[in-house]
Amino acid sequence: MKCRHCGAQDFIPFVDLGSSPPSNAYLDRDDGTDERSYPLQVYTCRSCWLVQTRDFVDRESMFSADYAYASSVSQSWLAHAARYVEDVSGRFGLGPASRVVEIAANDGYLLQYVAAKGIPCFGVEPTHSTAALARARGIEIVEAFFGAALGRQLAQDGRSADLVVSNNVLAHVPDINDFVSGIAHLLKSGGVATFEFPHLVQLVAHAQFDTIYHEHYSYLSFSAVSRILERNGLTVFDVETLDTHGGSLRVYAQRAGGPQAEMPSVADLRSAEIAAGVETEAFYLSFQAKADCVRDALAAFLGDARRRGESVAAYGAAAKGNTLLNYAGAGRDLVHYVADRNPAKIGKFLPGSRIPVVAEQDLKAGRPRWVLVLPWNLQSEITTQLSYVRDWGGQFVVAVPELKIL
Repeated sequence: MKCRHCGAQDFIPFVDLGSSPPSNAYLDRDDGTDERSYPLQVYTCRSCWLVQTRDFVDRESMFSADYAYASSVSQSWLAHAARYVEDVSGRFGLGPASRVVEIAANDGYLLQYVAAKGIPCFGVEPTHSTAALARARGIEIVEAFFGAALGRQLAQDGRSADLVVSNNVLAHVPDINDFVSGIAHLLKSGGVATFEFPHLVQLVAHAQFDTIYHEHYSYLSFSAVSRILERNGLTVFDVETLDTHGGSLRVYAQRAGGPQAEMPSVADLRSAEIAAGVETEAFYLSFQAKADCVRDALAAFLGDARRRGESVAAYGAAAKGNTLLNYAGAGRDLVHYVADRNPAKIGKFLPGSRIPVVAEQDLKAGRPRWVLVLPWNLQSEITTQLSYVRDWGGQFVVAVPELKIL
């Protein structure tokens, strides 16, 4: 195993979550067919402190034509995207003469707001199912995996960008250097690239082990990302902390020698990470015990509910929920079904646990005693959406960062 950034071969263990299928490999039927499971092991490079999976699954098998994740399902995420477009278009003077490119544009959730402001844009998206949804919104999509070759080709074709958006994709790329290099090629000389990603410091502090799955090749601190960007022709000039996904960062970068002045936020966050211990082994070696504590508490809760004869359903057929359920050993004997609003998931079965995915109306009809909220990062939105659960005496519960009845 070599570090996907620096190439070193010196690692310390971060967490071992056993074996499970890819978290977005939803099943069309539960007919007893064996699923392919892979070890879910994560290590930290001692040389550059990049946290990364040990690779067992190829990219194409996880981001396939029928990839089921659609960003527009969450209203709070749509609102987040709309605010971002408003902010960056004003800050960087984007208008009809500009071009915005989003890498991993998904279903057009963000670029729809760019287009509505009259700013020329297009997206790059490798999964056909979500690319089709974006095109239905009138968004141009280049249907391909992004990297240095595509970034160079787009620039040569006169399609360089004033702004490149990369939201929650940096962790998904197996060759992180190639990906970032592609963005450096795609940017205009005075262009800006923004990267949003869950912050490793928050993941560790709040035991967010369920955000670990095979599709996430890397788990990112600010210091590690800064080094990766710098090696590949980009420099950071600003960073913001966000509440999304349990605590994220938005990093602003430009080509080396670009016009933007470095903001104090950059040095401040670097200092805060050093103080948190991100460049010490103890920071990483403590995480396994935190994950095991969450697993054990959930397994105990579900076992107690079954012994009391209380029904448990879940809400949100999210990838993070699949990691959580599989590590806790929770099948349909403990969680009877999971409700979701995404039509692409309804009627399928969760990978590993094989819990059926049903429509929200089935949850309403089933009146479960407990509703386990799997996308805990959206718990406020979800408990408001499902407030009727309390009408029959039902209660909500989350497992991360600790078991809590809401």
